[in-house]
This record gives sequence, structure tokens and C-alpha cells, in this order.
Amino acid sequence: MKKLIQEAIKAREKSYCPYSHFAVGAALETKEGKIYGGCNIENASFTPTNCAERTAFFKAVSEGENAFRRIAIVGGKREGNLEKTAPCGVCLQVMQEFCDPEEFEIILATDMDQYERLHLRDLLPYGFELEKGN
Repeated sequence: MKKLIQEAIKAREKSYCPYSHFAVGAALETKEGKIYGGCNIENASFTPTNCAERTAFFKAVSEGENAFRRIAIVGGKREGNLEKTAPCGVCLQVMQEFCDPEEFEIILATDMDQYERLHLRDLLPYGFELEKGN
């Protein structure tokens, strides 16, 4: 758990957030234990902005991964303390595309020892799911 949070903190350092100054890092762990980091990447027109969680997922999927165990997320003002930072609805729906909502774990951390563990179903109880058997 601490390694995953540490990797999320490291990914946060790469955040490009000149508009909100709210830096977010994520570390996504595959079922095999490989970790993919992601940071938020803002854009002046806002719509093309990409969250840290989606950056990590898209990086992993583009490398051929599609089975995930958990993700750690850290965030906060660039020059401030970490705050509990939950994924947005779009990120939750991307997670649902690739993860079992009852099993996939989301860790919201404010430091190495302070974190909350949730499951995807807790944060997205009515998400769109891939139809089984197709």
C-alpha cells in the first residue's frame, strides 16, 4: 500500500496545472503488480484537460494492460498539503470499463500513513457496465 501511495506522490510532481494549481498524482496497479503513474494535465480551453487517473489508465491500456487491482490518488494545491482527492465521474466510468466494481480498490491518500480505502462500487454505484457474454 505504501509503495503505491509513494508512486502516486511521485507522479504528482509531474503535474501540469498552471490554471488550477491543483496537482494530482495517481498510481495504478495491475493484477500482476506492475504500477503505472499518471498526473493531471491541464489545458487553457479546459475540455482537453486530462485527470491523473485517466492518464494512468490510458498509459497502462496503451501498453497492453487490461486487468487492474487498485489505484492510489493524491492531490492538493501545488504548494500546499495533500487533501483527500476523489476521482471525477468521468474517471470513475473509465475505471468501470476495465475493472470489477466490487473488487477494484480506490485509495485516497493524504500521506503515506493516512488514507481511505474504497471500492469502485462505493463511488459509482450505478455506472455503465460492459454487458457480460459479449
